[in-house]
Amino acid sequence: MSLDRITLATFRNHAATRLDGTARFNLLVGENGAGKTNVLEALSLLAPGRGLRRAALAEMAGQSGGGTFTVSAALAQRDGSEAVMLGTGIAAEAPGRRIVQVNGASASALALGEWLAIGWLTPAMDRLFADSASARRRYLDRLAVALDPAHARHASRYEAALRERNRLLAGEQEPDPAWLESIEAQMAVAGAALAQGRAQLVHRMSTELERLPGEPFARPALAHMPGGCMTADALRHDWARNRARDRAAGRTLAGPHRDELDVTLSDKAMPAAQCSTGEQKAMLIAITLAHAGLAADGRPGVLLLDEVAAHLDPLRRAALFERLRSGGSQVWLTGTELAPFEEIAGEAAVWQVAGGAVERI
Repeated sequence: MSLDRITLATFRNHAATRLDGTARFNLLVGENGAGKTNVLEALSLLAPGRGLRRAALAEMAGQSGGGTFTVSAALAQRDGSEAVMLGTGIAAEAPGRRIVQVNGASASALALGEWLAIGWLTPAMDRLFADSASARRRYLDRLAVALDPAHARHASRYEAALRERNRLLAGEQEPDPAWLESIEAQMAVAGAALAQGRAQLVHRMSTELERLPGEPFARPALAHMPGGCMTADALRHDWARNRARDRAAGRTLAGPHRDELDVTLSDKAMPAAQCSTGEQKAMLIAITLAHAGLAADGRPGVLLLDEVAAHLDPLRRAALFERLRSGGSQVWLTGTELAPFEEIAGEAAVWQVAGGAVERI
């Protein structure tokens, strides 16, 4: 199953772009700033969440669209039945509200995750291991949503309840204990599901990484470090017991919002943040491939790789293409020239991108 008949209308620098006749490998080639990554970002919006740049919706609207944009694609079916049409975009009168349609009917962004498992790797992610713990939590949650769309619901419910508890704790007046208890009960249910979903994902990813060859990509060891208790009852009791402490701090000091993803380079037992740039890149590729392997076991998988091949030596490029070839995902890659993709060019759909225009070559 794969995406085809992809259209972008007034999306960033793409006024009217259509990509037909897609393949297992899809190459977008062009100069920097041509609009290659914009195509990947558009595809990433066919999944729950804010896309690969985490940009505000209004920022994605092209100048000629009056504050609107649309992205749509046809998802082919395994049984040969009519393709499922997926679409998303915004309207000028509500630039902050995302519109989603499945087969022409209104749907939630969460519903997109029931059809597709989309993952990506971009140059901006190279600093993941040196970034904040919150950045790694967002990364972990994005991977979890690709495998279990309900994870997004747990995250949003927990964050909403957490904001309310923090607001009460930071207020000038002593919070109503009954109201706090009600908020904490909501937090506990969503928080336990959130933390357990992260832990399960890390366990599955670790198992998948063990199955992959240790070379030529460095094998990372993953660990979920909980920021609090892992069950609803334990979370609720912990928050109730520590209200005075949290009120003095003006915020909730423990819970799934303090979770951390710990990554080390297995061969050296070295924290990822202390590894070389090349080792960090290799670990990110290994994690991305492991996740793609898990995602492809369920719903159709789509993997978006932005400027990945150019930074690999020929040996690692060949290994990457072989693993992608043996995986189950449709793959989209970008590059400034075709040379790094010579090994797969004969089996790929190739487009030249220039100034927001796309031409099949």
